[in-house]
Amino acid sequence: MDKTAQKVTQDLLARAHSPDSANRIYTDKIQYRTLHLRPSSPPPTQLNARAARRKAREQDKSKKKLKPKPLSSRERRRLGLHDIPRKGQKYEVYEPLNKLWMGYAREVLGNELYTGGPGAAAKLSSAEFHGAEVEVSRSRCPGRVGIQGIVVRDRKFVFEVITKKNAVKVVPKEGTTFRVSVITAEAETPDATSDAAGRFVFEILGDQMMLRSADRANRKFKAHFLTKL
Repeated sequence: MDKTAQKVTQDLLARAHSPDSANRIYTDKIQYRTLHLRPSSPPPTQLNARAARRKAREQDKSKKKLKPKPLSSRERRRLGLHDIPRKGQKYEVYEPLNKLWMGYAREVLGNELYTGGPGAAAKLSSAEFHGAEVEVSRSRCPGRVGIQGIVVRDRKFVFEVITKKNAVKVVPKEGTTFRVSVITAEAETPDATSDAAGRFVFEILGDQMMLRSADRANRKFKAHFLTKL
């Protein structure tokens, strides 16, 4: 350390400490200590890494701006994305869906298709009913009794059914009993003699089905007494 720097350092110490303390601090901590200098800017490798990170962040921001935000449930309802258009409200359009559901129901029921019982009830409780042909057998509202058609939407609280008159009926599940029939594979053969003998007819209680079809799939239904019947 040159004399000028030494004098400046001692003057600064003398402003904050007594002469004895200033001399001691200078001798013990400053005079014979090496001064490690660091560059004021990072090396080029760090600069390149920093620029790469900044570029990656800018690219992520640009991608987020291009990616459209998903629609909320309220926006989907307002736009009518789940509504059936007028041109699609035809019974014959959904008849192939009903045939597919028949095969699905026969596969789900298995041997219970011929025997019935609690095993069939447990399987049907968690089954999918899109495409099933249902008929309102009992209801708190007498005007709904007799409505028959193919289920086009299995919602949480209602069945949307399209009738043979090409009309979409919204039937609440609460207080309504639906009758559903599954045709056996033998009854669909051309040489079948009795159609009634080849049907497995069952009824489902709408009060116990007030769940979305996806939620019913993993739910276990327990048999208990129903006070509303």
